[in-house]
Amino acid sequence: MQFTAAQIAMLINGKTEGDPNAAVSSFGKIEEAVAGQLAFLANPKYEEYLYTTGASVIIINETQEVKQPTSGTLIRVPDAYTAFATLLTKYQEIEAQQLTGIQEPSYRAKTARIGDKVFIGAFAYVGENVVVGNNVKIHPQVFLGNNVSIGDNTVLHPGVKIYHNCVVGANVTIHAGSVIGSDGFGFAPQSDGTFKKVPQIGNVVIEDYVEIGANVAIDRATMGSTVIRNGAKLDNLIQIAHNVDIGHHTVIAAQAGISGSTKIGSGVMIGGQAGIVGHLQIADGARINAQSGVTKSIKSQGGAVTGTPAYDYTSALRSQAISRNLPDLEKRLKELEEQIRQLLSEKV
Repeated sequence: MQFTAAQIAMLINGKTEGDPNAAVSSFGKIEEAVAGQLAFLANPKYEEYLYTTGASVIIINETQEVKQPTSGTLIRVPDAYTAFATLLTKYQEIEAQQLTGIQEPSYRAKTARIGDKVFIGAFAYVGENVVVGNNVKIHPQVFLGNNVSIGDNTVLHPGVKIYHNCVVGANVTIHAGSVIGSDGFGFAPQSDGTFKKVPQIGNVVIEDYVEIGANVAIDRATMGSTVIRNGAKLDNLIQIAHNVDIGHHTVIAAQAGISGSTKIGSGVMIGGQAGIVGHLQIADGARINAQSGVTKSIKSQGGAVTGTPAYDYTSALRSQAISRNLPDLEKRLKELEEQIRQLLSEKV
C-alpha cells in the first residue's frame, strides 16, 4: 500500500511542509529510514537524524525548530508520537480488513454464531453456543470453549485459549499464548495434610478496549467473575488470580502477579515483577514500583510505593539515601567517640 504525504496529513490532522505528493509504502526508524519510508521525530535526542534521514516523509512536533534543510516532506502535528501511533493503528486496521474467511481445517460447533467479516484461522476450535461478533480475527490454534462470547473487532492471536463461559468485549487484543479462564488456585487444607480442590465455577469478564500481552494467565473466579475493566493494558507474562478486579485504564508491566480477590482501582500503574497479596484494595491512580511486594492496601489516591514490603515511595528514597551514607556516618561516629574519650581523659 502506498500513501502520499497529503493523505497521511489528512489522517492525522497535520500540516505538510514540502512536496505533498511525496509517497511512502512502509515505515522506518528516523536514523535508518530510506526513500519511500515514513519516519517520525518525537525525542529531541534524535534531532540530528532529521537532517540526515533518507525518509521521504517525517512526522514532527509542530513546535520543532528546523535548523537545517531536510530532504523529506515534513508533517507537523501537536504530538508526533501520538500521531505516529494513530497512523500505525489505522494501517493495522486496513491490513486487518483484508483478513477474512474461514481456513480449513478448523472446527465450529453448529450452535456457534459467527458475525460478519470474521477471520478464523486453521486449527482453531469454536465450541458450543459461542458468539463471535463482527470483524473478529481468530488466528490459528485459538480455542474458544463452550458459551464464550467475543465482541466486535476483537483480535485473538495464535494459540490464545479462552475457557468456557468467559466474556471478551469489543476492540480487545489478546496476544499469543495467553490463557483466559483457567482454574483459580483454590485448595482447602485437610486434617490429614492433603488439599481438596475447590471447584472454580465463575468466569472471566474482559471489557472493551483491553489489550493483553503474550503468555498472560487470567484465572476464572471461584464464584462470580474475575474482571479486567475497560481500557486496561496488560504486558506479557502476568498472573491475575481468581476474583481479581482490574480497574479502568490500569496498566501492568511484565511478570507482575496479583493474588486472589484483590481490587485494583482505575488508572493504576504497576511496575514489572511487582507482587500484590490477596484481598487488598489498591486506590485509583496508585503507583507501584517495579519489584515491589505489596502486603497492605493502598488507600490514598495517587499514592506511590516501592520495596519489599512496599511502603511510601518518597520515604523509601530517603531511607535509601541514608543507607548509602551509613559507612560515612559510622566513620564520623567513631571519630566523635574518640574525641569524647580524649576530652574525658584530659579532664581526669
